[in-house]
Amino acid sequence: MGWLTDVGLPLCLAFIMFSLGIGLVADDFARIATQPRGFVAGILSQVVLLPLVGLLLISVWPLQPELALGVMIIACAPGGVTSNILTAFGKGDVALSISLTAVTSLLALVTVPLIVNVSTVRLLGEAASADVSIAGIAFQVFLMVTLPVLLGMAVRRLAEHTALRLDPYFRRIAGVLFLLVLAGAILKEKENVIGYFAQAGAVTLMLNVVMMIIAWYIAATFATDRKQRIAIAVECGLQNGTLALAVATALFDGGLVVVPTVTYSLIMFVTALLFIGRLRRQSEKVPL
Repeated sequence: MGWLTDVGLPLCLAFIMFSLGIGLVADDFARIATQPRGFVAGILSQVVLLPLVGLLLISVWPLQPELALGVMIIACAPGGVTSNILTAFGKGDVALSISLTAVTSLLALVTVPLIVNVSTVRLLGEAASADVSIAGIAFQVFLMVTLPVLLGMAVRRLAEHTALRLDPYFRRIAGVLFLLVLAGAILKEKENVIGYFAQAGAVTLMLNVVMMIIAWYIAATFATDRKQRIAIAVECGLQNGTLALAVATALFDGGLVVVPTVTYSLIMFVTALLFIGRLRRQSEKVPL
């Protein structure tokens, strides 16, 4: 996709993660110690169970290896910043959502390279994995995700008043940038969009819906309250599609590997809004 993926996509992702960092304070991480059950349920669902569900699906679903690899890339991506907005809309625990997004984004420095490398070996063979460096992926994730988050937090600490004033605008810009990146990818392959959904629409829809359901009940098992269950389910449904797209295009030059990311990124907003719409219609006294 030329300049879009080589320059525009990494810069957009970096700004999106910088905007997340602007909204973070130390208390967001301290909350992990004060509310450990919800955090553990969220991390377990997002970092462990989501990739396992993806692995299970590609093991039983008849997919080309490149498509299966694309499923694993979106499955190992951290939560997206839009999950915080939709959690608020669904009257969930926004603080928990922000904490989960921040921590999974930082953990992506380790989890994404490992899962992508293992998946490449399993699906494309040792020859293909020789071109995929764990250190190289980790460095890319650090530059596009970890470093911008840390810089955003530093700006918040050094110029809190200005950061708080600009934070709402940064979040809106970040949301628009994500949509522009996704739209650019779709327009580039507009003739193939229907084919994309035929190839990977069903499996990515299944990944999304099944994981949101599992996350809801995992959260319930950990005795979290309704607001935390909403936050965890939404967090596990809305992935960082920009990061997944960046990894897929940088390492595998796009092609079939990006297809699951494109279909998942379109599907996840629809399912999340339907999920939240149902929650908003329900009485607080009626369990899901």
